[in-house]
Amino acid sequence: MSAVPAVPATVAPTALEAAPVASRTLVIIPAYNEAASIVATVEHLVATCPWLDYLVVNDGSTDATARLCAERGFALLDLPCNLGLAGAMGAGMHYAWQHGYSAVIQFDADGQHRPEYLPAMLAALFAGHDIVCGSRFLCGPKPRSLRALGGALISGAIRLTAGQRLSDPTSGLRAYSRRIIERFVTQIHMTPEPDTVSYLIRLGARVTEVPVTMNERLAGISYLGPVTSLKYMLRMAVSILLIQFFRKGQLGPLEPPQDEPAPASQPQPAPAPQPQPAPAPPPESIVE
Repeated sequence: MSAVPAVPATVAPTALEAAPVASRTLVIIPAYNEAASIVATVEHLVATCPWLDYLVVNDGSTDATARLCAERGFALLDLPCNLGLAGAMGAGMHYAWQHGYSAVIQFDADGQHRPEYLPAMLAALFAGHDIVCGSRFLCGPKPRSLRALGGALISGAIRLTAGQRLSDPTSGLRAYSRRIIERFVTQIHMTPEPDTVSYLIRLGARVTEVPVTMNERLAGISYLGPVTSLKYMLRMAVSILLIQFFRKGQLGPLEPPQDEPAPASQPQPAPAPQPQPAPAPPPESIVE
């Protein structure tokens, strides 16, 4: 990936974003053996968007990830064993739901995701969307590779089954609304993967994309090599085209955009007065 231009160290939220976002958005950072990058990732996030809450979900790492987070006082949810990305995100979603957050951002621990783009993603989310994806290819060309070919296959499958085109369906940088958090918490088989996004679109979720640029990993090697990536893409495509049609369910009620007041409840008509029974006549006096 080519080098990206330098960006300011701190991005202040705009007037649109600050009030609704600061107190009810949680950035979830799943981490598995990311000791070489987790400190820099969290420090960059905090320096760039200090008005956002975050939670590192240590997914049973066997390296020093949990120790480094604890030593620096990072907000940490330490899982006792490795559950995978779906399990780590699920744990973070439960935490967000129980603590009353209205939005969640899925954010990689390896330094690829850039917090400079979070204000724009949250602005789109609170303007009335359920899922906002950070897209590397919305405004630029896609690279020619097996992984890009697989991404195009998944994008075509989503468009065929859900009726919406996503330019970067495998992007792991996503923002989720409160009713999507509820879906993750109350239903099984909910994963932060393209097939679940396709499924939610078919249920009526409002999904959009925001253009972003991503970095190379700060350290380590991705588990998705060329062969693994191709297998993953094929599995997602099969799931979207076939398996997702057997899933049932519905989303919760739509919430109004956060920059618009909620509609006032309609006044209920006063109940019609009920006729009162005539008072009983006083008893007759008895004179001895």
